Amino acid sequence: MESYLRITFSSEGSSPSLVAGRLQALGFRPTQGNYDFRYDWNGSATLDEMMALADRLTEALRGHRVLFEMETV
Repeated sequence: MESYLRITFSSEGSSPSLVAGRLQALGFRPTQGNYDFRYDWNGSATLDEMMALADRLTEALRGHRVLFEMETV
């Protein structure tokens, strides 16, 4: 399984490079195309694990004035 992330930045928020660093610290890797970052689960993930990742994302991005959309396939 993989989770894909789209980020929407605000000119009033943190720099894209700072946000990218926070996401990479959580295990996301930058990608090109329809999504900005990818998280590889190295196998299957449970719904609880996916929700825990979304919670960690929320905490990591709080205060940086960015929006995120996560899709797991």
